[in-house]
Amino acid sequence: MTFDILAHELVPKHEILSKKEKEELLARLGSREEHLPKIYESDPVIKVIKAKPKDVIKITRKSQTSGEAVYYRIVLRG
Repeated sequence: MTFDILAHELVPKHEILSKKEKEELLARLGSREEHLPKIYESDPVIKVIKAKPKDVIKITRKSQTSGEAVYYRIVLRG
């Protein structure tokens, strides 16, 4: 029996940004990859979505105050 971690109600939506989306995000933020918060490739969700190091992940969480909150993380080895 396997467990689908993405189906759990407490796991927010994770998406891998395309190269173009990643560049647009960094330009919009006026930032560089190394300044983004980190998430490791050993994270269970990162394994399931098959993200690779240097990928930027868009995490969309439900929020009681704003309805929805978006976070970005860069995948690192580990």
